[in-house]
Amino acid sequence: MGLFKKDRELDEGAVLAALQKVQDPDLNQDIVSLGFIKDLKLDGGRVSSTIEFNMPLFPSKRQVQLQAEETLREVPGVTDVLISLAFSINARAGTETNHLIPTVRNTIAVASGKGGVGKSTVAVNLAVALTKYGARVGLMDADVYGPSIPILMGAFDPPSAGTAKILPPEIRGIKLISMGYFLPKDEAVIWRGPMLHKMVQQFLGDVDWGELDYLVIDLPPGTGDIQLSLCQTIPLTGAVVVSTPQDLALEVASKAIAMFKRLNTPILGIAENMSYYACPRCGNRDDIFGHGGARKACEKGGYPFLGEIPLSTLIRTRSDDGQPLALEDGESPISRAFTDLARAVATQVSLNNAQAVPLISIEE
Repeated sequence: MGLFKKDRELDEGAVLAALQKVQDPDLNQDIVSLGFIKDLKLDGGRVSSTIEFNMPLFPSKRQVQLQAEETLREVPGVTDVLISLAFSINARAGTETNHLIPTVRNTIAVASGKGGVGKSTVAVNLAVALTKYGARVGLMDADVYGPSIPILMGAFDPPSAGTAKILPPEIRGIKLISMGYFLPKDEAVIWRGPMLHKMVQQFLGDVDWGELDYLVIDLPPGTGDIQLSLCQTIPLTGAVVVSTPQDLALEVASKAIAMFKRLNTPILGIAENMSYYACPRCGNRDDIFGHGGARKACEKGGYPFLGEIPLSTLIRTRSDDGQPLALEDGESPISRAFTDLARAVATQVSLNNAQAVPLISIEE
């Protein structure tokens, strides 16, 4: 019967014209032109439909739902409105031909030019925030020199052996793999390029990731063998570059960006970590490392700015305890910062994958 079911008492054209007034605030286009209106039904004065987004159901999507309902109630002849939400995450073209991880739609590398900028903390909270709003997420700790993901996630149970592949531990709905599970405590990885390349391939192809919307990959700092191996092994959806605000960190971050550009990996944007410090007692703000440097670098280079994450004792203590702050409710300023980061990253992934065909739909 087709996508739209018409009824004599209501004009379908008027309903769709009304919905064209409703914009997705992330993609800045109306939801009809974006193809988000699915299963539109007109029954007497009752209008029902599903708005199917191509990214997780962040709070902004609830606003779209309310606006669509209010707009439809103003259409002559409408007496009742029922709008449900769903999402269907699209994939980068070529993902289906990737024999190592064919069931992973998007791979997001989290990188930095130098160590000490909080890259792993950002990777963990990005993964947690995406999961919190409905996405299926994996987290791959490719920082073999300083594997910290198990500590940051509070996930200490090691992987187990499946019939064909390694079964990764799962915590809070996120599947994890890390060299930290395979190394004795206090032992260092001292490997040359071929061994690092083999590790990357095994973490991708020998782990049972299952169906994932996003695989977040925490890279070691710099521009070394692991980055090169990863970019040459799978088609990365894009890279998130983490930096602190000061000039030195941004100067080094620019080298990571240059590397990804050379390897034809899209830059999803730059996140400014330790952006400022707000005293929890007096509320005064101190720009310890400066402020706004990442935003200016994005404006200069033409990259998306993904947001600011404050310097906070709470982030440090919760990270040490394996309790990512992205788990907190949306009223927490730090949790909101990580949610905004995840929303910005998901938006860039969606825009980059605009020509891809969605593979699944997950209804709420």
